[in-house]
Amino acid sequence: MPKWFAIGRGVPRSAMTSAFCFVCAVFFALQISVAANAAAEPFSESDIASLIEPPYQLGESVSPGTWELVNLDGRLAGYAFETASHAPLPGFSGAPINMLVSITTEGKFIDVEILSHNEPIFVSGLGQKPFDEFVEQYKGLSINDSIVVGVPYGGKDQASSLVYLKGVTKATASVRIAHESIIGSAFDVARQKLAGIGRRVEASPRKTVSREWTWQELVEAGVATRRLVTNAEIDQAFAGSTWEDDDPVARQDPEGAFLDLWVVDIGPAEIAKAVLSPRGFANLQRFLEISPNDEPILVIDAARHGLVSEDFIRNTSPDLLSARQDGLPVALRDSDLDFSLAEGVPGNTALILRTDRRLGFDPTREWEMSVRAVRKHGSFMPLIGTVDLTAIHKTDAGFFDVVEPPVPLPPWQEAIRQRASDLVILVVFLATLFFILLVRMNRLAALSLYTPVRLAILAFVIAFAGWWGQGQLSIATVLGVGRSAIEGNSLAFLAYDPFSLTIWIFVLVSFVIWGRGFFCGWVCPFGAMQEFAHHAGRLLRLPVLSVPDPVDRVLVNFKYLVLAAMVGAMVFMPALNDTLIEIEPFKTAVTTYFLREWYYVAYAVGLLIVSMFVFKAFCRWICPLGAFMAIAGLLRRKDWIERRRECGSPCQLCRVRCNYGAIRKTGAIRYDECFQCLDCVRIHDDPGTCVPLVLERKGKTI
Repeated sequence: MPKWFAIGRGVPRSAMTSAFCFVCAVFFALQISVAANAAAEPFSESDIASLIEPPYQLGESVSPGTWELVNLDGRLAGYAFETASHAPLPGFSGAPINMLVSITTEGKFIDVEILSHNEPIFVSGLGQKPFDEFVEQYKGLSINDSIVVGVPYGGKDQASSLVYLKGVTKATASVRIAHESIIGSAFDVARQKLAGIGRRVEASPRKTVSREWTWQELVEAGVATRRLVTNAEIDQAFAGSTWEDDDPVARQDPEGAFLDLWVVDIGPAEIAKAVLSPRGFANLQRFLEISPNDEPILVIDAARHGLVSEDFIRNTSPDLLSARQDGLPVALRDSDLDFSLAEGVPGNTALILRTDRRLGFDPTREWEMSVRAVRKHGSFMPLIGTVDLTAIHKTDAGFFDVVEPPVPLPPWQEAIRQRASDLVILVVFLATLFFILLVRMNRLAALSLYTPVRLAILAFVIAFAGWWGQGQLSIATVLGVGRSAIEGNSLAFLAYDPFSLTIWIFVLVSFVIWGRGFFCGWVCPFGAMQEFAHHAGRLLRLPVLSVPDPVDRVLVNFKYLVLAAMVGAMVFMPALNDTLIEIEPFKTAVTTYFLREWYYVAYAVGLLIVSMFVFKAFCRWICPLGAFMAIAGLLRRKDWIERRRECGSPCQLCRVRCNYGAIRKTGAIRYDECFQCLDCVRIHDDPGTCVPLVLERKGKTI
């Protein structure tokens, strides 16, 4: 008996087998549990945002697992997406490898980060580092490149149309699956978002044979595409170059065929049966049973060029063949099938290539196949010259079962649809507030419970317009519009956030009527927070710090310097605004609910604490958005706060009680600093408070 079995003496073999099976079951159950727990903890949006490389920032979510990337000025710069949401190809462990891919609007890879995976070779074998190093290779590449994993045959090949990524030894399957997930998801996003190419159609080839076709019938029906290139034509393609005299055969027989290329999609059984021998057809059907998502493409050359180089290795990507659809590469790979052509089909050199339809290839739409013609000049370290010869192919949709996806709404319409109820509530609220302040302002100010009513409105602004609706306006939008105007770009990005855009519309109209007061006094969530902080300070009996007028006159201008610095950065150093924008605490207090790094939270909370002593200090002295609102308030057409000739001289009551310092000694209102709190309106209309009215009631004059 072997020594390793000695531990089992005295124990029945069946019992030992059962125990062994039990241990194995527990082990695998634990593995599945770990994997399930990992999958059950999806990355939050804040986690995704932390992985985005500057100067890009995470923008709006456009679909599950997909976000816009924006520049500082709010302009669309690209997209970030999880591969599991677009190309959930099962990995070696059976679960998809989920990665965060970032690409620009030109299709250039910004970054690839591995979010989660259960690939055994990396989990408990090679470690995570080789996997991370593999995905780093995508940086700087483009989705327009024909990218494959591996090395060129025989070393670097200048004639190849492929871009090679260095794989990971012992992890070939895992990195290839990761590569296909990255490319497939990038293509999916590109088709939906970048080129406006249209909807993703699901087309699967029909497996039934209802009609017998001949080769000639396929040619006449356009199912078989031909590209014939004569020797004279290839000579003309190289004319005037270093390689024009490097093909003596072409010179000797100019009318002879250099390339006689045939392209046939043999996914549909009817087509495959017409072009392959019975044995080849049977082999193909067995292959498709194993790989039902692959689309097989038959390529034939009936001339002297050939389809691959001498160094070609079966079951790899062909080095001289490439395909594109919608301007994007189609990943091709040799199917390594044993087959022969049916009688009557021309040519002896043939390959069956395969591409995964899950990566975005639609066989029912037009695509192109390119063959690279190569010439060499010189015998020692020859110079390589290439010309790509292209054939346009399309297979009739009648050979496929096609599922048309629903037509998606434009992003701005989809954004409105998703927030329809919020928008209705917001419009009703703003319109009502607008009407009251425009027509019933004095009655509102005269209410005995005016302060509770105002605080209730401000609480609604914080909770609904701020935290729920994320409608805190920011100077970033103003800078984004300015940058777009300078560069002549579209302002369509504003429509992607209809909630904030609605607030902007009301605010822009309010400039003509009240200046900055409507937004700064009633609609700004962080401004409302500061007002609550002020009332909390009064309840706590904290002292109110009075700032001398000369100091206040200096401080109120500081916000204009901040705005000027940001405008200058927008024009000359846009990246600097990534830092300057944090002078606004809005992202901390409203967008992230105070859930950020401690120093951001400390800054925002500190401003609220200061407001307990100095009323709305940030709004009055620092806020760059407030500076913009004050400048835009120059559009105001009239003085909407009533004044008497006694205001200012000798009566100073309104000025003394104005928390904003927005009333001059003369009694005139400084509308660029007025926040529409209506305290002076209450005093002006109250016969028991307004000094001129009190004296008039007593029959006295000032």
